Formats: sequence, structure tokens, C-alpha cells
Amino acid sequence: MTGWASETARSILETPLPRRWAHTQGVAAQARSLAPIMGDDADLLEAAAWLHDIGYAPALVVTGFHPLDGARYLRDVLGAQDVLCRLVAHHSCAIIEATERGLAGELAGEFPPGPKALTEALIYCDMTTGPDGTHLTVERRLAEIHARYGPGHLVSRAIEAASPRLLGAVHNIAGQLPVAVV
Repeated sequence: MTGWASETARSILETPLPRRWAHTQGVAAQARSLAPIMGDDADLLEAAAWLHDIGYAPALVVTGFHPLDGARYLRDVLGAQDVLCRLVAHHSCAIIEATERGLAGELAGEFPPGPKALTEALIYCDMTTGPDGTHLTVERRLAEIHARYGPGHLVSRAIEAASPRLLGAVHNIAGQLPVAVV
């Protein structure tokens, strides 16, 4: 599944959105690093990491809300499995931004949230990867998003509202990782 997901993401993002493609590669690398704690869900997590931002691709934009556009594309065009579509639709507390955009009913009606462990792991991967694919702390990632969109922007408002959940998920996953021996 991960080979299909990485090739799908590459074909959709690499040329029109090279920086988004770099971010996606970094998120997928983070997902691979979680394999020891994800067990049988490791491949599904990595597939979701590869595909989480495909809705940004100009060819896929319908609503302008990338989690919904990406999940719909996966479901309607590619026939992806339900849980993968749900993870993409709800990645990084997307329901909060969907509320800001007036799309919460559509998002929740079409895609129930994914399993908690996978949802938190995908948050960890996304929220510890910068726009250029580099790994960083969740606090730096949240600050970067705020700086990129600016005060008052709906994305900034949504990230601010989601911050407690995002921080909690990242810290929960980080707490499950083995301590590195130096």
C-alpha cells in the first residue's frame, strides 16, 4: 500500500507543488520512524502520511479545503479504503478548520474520524515536519503555521483552537517512542 500511496502523492504533488511534496516526503519519513510502535498499522499510517496533503493539488481543488478535497479524490476517483480516506479527511484536527470554513457538516457527514491511535500518529508526523520536509518540534511547527498565515486568518484561528489537541497527540506519541541511546 505504501508504494501505491507514495507514487500517487508524487504524481499529484511533485510538479505543481514541489514544497508541498517536500513536506509530504518528510511526513512519510516520520511515519516510517513510528513503525516500531504502530505494529500492524504501520503501512496504513505511512500511506496516510503520503496522501494527507494531496487535496492541495490544483487539479483536485473543489472546495478549497484540502483534507476534504483529498479524501473525496481518494474515495471517488481512486477507490481507496475507507479508513485511509477518513485519516486524510481528519488529519491534524481538520474538523476545527472545517468549522471555520462552514464545511464541518460535509466533512463529518462523509467521513467519520479515523481510529484514535492512527489519528494521533498522523498528527505527530504532520506536526513535527516543516513545509520543506525538515523535522522540528511541534511548538516550532505551530509557530511556523501562524507566521505563514498571519493573525486573524482562518487557518491561524483553527490551529490556535486545535493546539491543545495537536500538542496532546504529539506528546502522547512521543511518549511511546523508545528513548534513544547515545
